[in-house]
Amino acid sequence: MSDSPAVDSGVAEKALLIHRRLMEVYGAPEWRLPLTGIDELVSTILSQNTNDRNRDVAFFALKNAFPDWETVRDAAPQAVIEVIRPAGLANQKGPRIQAALQQISAERGALDLTFLKEWPAEQAHAWLTAFKGVGPKTAAIVLQFALGIPAFPVDTHIYRVSGRLGLRPPKMTVEQAHVHLAKLFPPEEYGPAHLNLIRLGREICHARKPNCPVCPLQDVCDYFRDVISAP
Repeated sequence: MSDSPAVDSGVAEKALLIHRRLMEVYGAPEWRLPLTGIDELVSTILSQNTNDRNRDVAFFALKNAFPDWETVRDAAPQAVIEVIRPAGLANQKGPRIQAALQQISAERGALDLTFLKEWPAEQAHAWLTAFKGVGPKTAAIVLQFALGIPAFPVDTHIYRVSGRLGLRPPKMTVEQAHVHLAKLFPPEEYGPAHLNLIRLGREICHARKPNCPVCPLQDVCDYFRDVISAP
């Protein structure tokens, strides 16, 4: 995992305030569906560059078409591609899913990621991101939501929102943001903080036209102060 700048104590306090505020507004969110490590890995690869509905359609189509992940691993590539077309980029995602399953089998002898629970979080993250098509976000989702290993996933919504709120430097890369934002929140709050920031990005802090008038974070938002309220 890439290094990131030291975290300012004021920013850390601000992050906790934002987290508490969003918990008051949205409540404690729950992850969409508890999955095994392999299931979550495949599901998250399918989620790349598509919406949740298309991801789920493709994931459950894959589960229905093949009896187990070993069969997916060994299937004809075109057969997997055809099944996951609803998720988009099937010609890319299909081979990546099969390659990951093949590599895991070759290295571990079984399609099971529970062994990662015994590893340090950074080592587990590095192992997952060695697979083609598995970036920091995908690895962090698998670790946090399937294996219970603390990790803070950063998607496009969180990257945008954290920049506007002033939780990260403006020119920080997405990869650096994973490490940086993980330092701002207590590990036990990674899941709720991640999900509520995504909800804020989807419902209010839109990419093109953020709905600032209804945002519950106006008073702590750099973007609202410097752009919306600027004279």
